[in-house]
Amino acid sequence: MVSGFLKVASAVPGVRIADCQYNVQQIIDRMAAAEDDGVALCVLPELCITGYTCGDLFGQPYFIAAAESALDDVLSLSHTMNVMAVVGLPIQIDGRLFNCAVVIREGKIYGAVPKTYLPNYNEFYEARWFTSGAELPHGTTITLCGQEVPIDTNLLFRSGAVCFGIEICEDMWSPIPPSSYLALAGANIILNPSASNDMVGKHAYRKQLVVGQSARCMAAYVYSSCGFGESTTDIVFAGSAIIAENGVVLSEGNRFLLTPQNVVAEVDIDKLQSQRMRVTTFRDYSDEERKYTTVSVNLKTEYEEHEISRTFEPHPFIPSNEKTMDENCAEIFNIQTNGLAQRFIASHSKCAVVGISGGLDSTLALLVAVKTMDKLKLPREKIIGVTMPGFGTTDRTYNNAVGLIKALGADFREVSIRSACEQHFKDICLDPNDRSVTYENSQARERTQILMDIANKEGGIVVGTGDLSELALGWATYNGDHMSMYGVNAGVPKTLVRHLVQFVADKNVEDEITRKILLDIIDTPISPELLPADKNGKIAQKTEDLVGPYELHDFYLYNFVRFGYAPKRLIFMAVRAFDGKYSDEVATKWLKVFFKRFFAQQFKRSALPDGPKVGSVSLSPRGDWRMPSDASANLWLSQLQDD
Repeated sequence: MVSGFLKVASAVPGVRIADCQYNVQQIIDRMAAAEDDGVALCVLPELCITGYTCGDLFGQPYFIAAAESALDDVLSLSHTMNVMAVVGLPIQIDGRLFNCAVVIREGKIYGAVPKTYLPNYNEFYEARWFTSGAELPHGTTITLCGQEVPIDTNLLFRSGAVCFGIEICEDMWSPIPPSSYLALAGANIILNPSASNDMVGKHAYRKQLVVGQSARCMAAYVYSSCGFGESTTDIVFAGSAIIAENGVVLSEGNRFLLTPQNVVAEVDIDKLQSQRMRVTTFRDYSDEERKYTTVSVNLKTEYEEHEISRTFEPHPFIPSNEKTMDENCAEIFNIQTNGLAQRFIASHSKCAVVGISGGLDSTLALLVAVKTMDKLKLPREKIIGVTMPGFGTTDRTYNNAVGLIKALGADFREVSIRSACEQHFKDICLDPNDRSVTYENSQARERTQILMDIANKEGGIVVGTGDLSELALGWATYNGDHMSMYGVNAGVPKTLVRHLVQFVADKNVEDEITRKILLDIIDTPISPELLPADKNGKIAQKTEDLVGPYELHDFYLYNFVRFGYAPKRLIFMAVRAFDGKYSDEVATKWLKVFFKRFFAQQFKRSALPDGPKVGSVSLSPRGDWRMPSDASANLWLSQLQDD
């Protein structure tokens, strides 16, 4: 069973102007289709019971009474349906007419929301017939279809963590839409029954409004506008159906259809709640003068796995669109470069010292240093590229390290760590055949000592190479490669490092020698090379064999840190995101590793050097992630224990 989602629908029925009985059946058909899809909440267009383009027929009392009678028919015909629906009709109160959206389920009316802003310009004349809902006193109730129901612009409908509010068409186009206040009052889903005609360019702007309002409100926004069947005397309605969530379109229907349609999507309530908890400015504003009435409703928020159709991005740090990918890489590369340039100037440095292993991370750091010097109009010889071969260095990585430093025009230095480490092993009485963590970490700390001392000697700074994924897993030697004077890769996850190097190779490198080296580095297995190579001289120590696939860990990192998803939810998402590449068992195995390492290695992040934030996830102890080093992972691991 999967929880935290709500299946919603934007439905566009066919209509006949002023033919309420025909429209009733169309509404019931859309509700039945939503029911078949397992939808919990469905919104239909503005005034769908009568049709929006009725004109002065709205001044006919008989017609208004027929609309209420038609609503009663909808209630009767849908009383066995579980789906909660929002339907539109005109409602008369004390000689005034209101354009309303009515919330119904299983034959019951839960409330009516009148439209606040009435367009009365260009092709619209709503003020000719309707009164703004703002004129209704808070707490007003009416008798509708024999039921006593609240009617108010400030109604909230709540079911557990789900809270939805309603605004109607033009309300969204106002300077401060009612949905902004509804969201601040707790609504995490906004429904908009609309009647918005189509003109050249209008749909793009309308969609922009829907997406933008969902982002500002940190909410889901379900928009349904009337379509085929409305009067085409002067305007045409194309039937726009959009479901957006926090600035992203989840689903969108086809316009200009001659047939009805439902657009369905699952809204991630957990994700929305997490975002609101994190962004404290969202809850800073309060309007004590606005009074809200909360109506309790019952909505389905638990589903079997097969009932969820929503997919998840397997590589959340990496845009799937090639154009966006290039733009993001350029932006990240510039952020890294400007960060290093500022630190270089502020520290009055004479040079930048970078340890080059022939691997991806140090390659990216060197490329950033090169661009920084070019930007500062300093010679590339101001970069000291140091390769420090040790017991596990292979010919492939050594040659790539040497070749890259020289090809990029940096000052090449080579310092072998073998003799120093062998002497150190003697000093601390470590058997050279003991391939324990001490054997490995001694090499990492020796390399860091060399870099730091060269920087001191030359009046420079050590540029760190460690990436965000390594910080998450603690895959670094404390006070070894964990330390630098500025870590340019601190905000870049492992899955993105490769793309950044590829981007530089494709877009910023002109000579073929450098490009060839970069491409070979991209194809080299990830390894710290702290254990001797195998008998064929190949890398024997592959990081992903030890800690697990970085693509899976980056998926966990992004979704755990940014949205706070629970372990079982992460497993469900990962298996679906990677489309069966990882089984439940494998995904669970590596998630356990992730949690154990993430919590146990916080002490390393607490002593993290400065480095630029480049994306929405960062683990800086001075910025995005502040966790005590003594925090326990037991609560998260307990949910992953075998039944």
